[in-house]
Amino acid sequence: MDWTNSYTLILIAAVFVVTALYLAYRPLRNRWRVQQEIRAIREFRLQREQLEANFFDLASSRGKPRGLRWLSCDWSDIVTFGRALDSGLLTAFVAVDIAFEAVKGGDMEYVEAVNTIRDAAAMFHFQNGRWGTGGRALFNMNPHDALQRLADQFELVSVEVPLVSSR
Repeated sequence: MDWTNSYTLILIAAVFVVTALYLAYRPLRNRWRVQQEIRAIREFRLQREQLEANFFDLASSRGKPRGLRWLSCDWSDIVTFGRALDSGLLTAFVAVDIAFEAVKGGDMEYVEAVNTIRDAAAMFHFQNGRWGTGGRALFNMNPHDALQRLADQFELVSVEVPLVSSR
């Protein structure tokens, strides 16, 4: 057998193996990603009350909107999950109604609209195996609207996550 033919056969076999691995890798990677998202969404449901409390603490301490003090957050059951297009970071957008009061002596003290409840989408991120928040709220939009407005940054995550029974 000629060395050239042997190298050609080895090269063809190597190309075949690499192609087969690549074709098998993509569906396996997608399946793994979906399983990770299901696990993360389940964890979000379990940790939601604590995450909401962390959100309120962080958001109210930031001093935004200026001249207003955060009074309360009324959380909705509406949650939409998105994946960052650049990093793959899973993000939860949660519908929330936020109540403010004017800071005494501030610019907003005599503005009537201060007492208006504001709807917003609160943001939570799943990073390094944990949920967290920076206290960021996207005002005057629900989670669906937030994902539409941020379509250049996020894609909708549409995985079915079965409820886990307590038995």
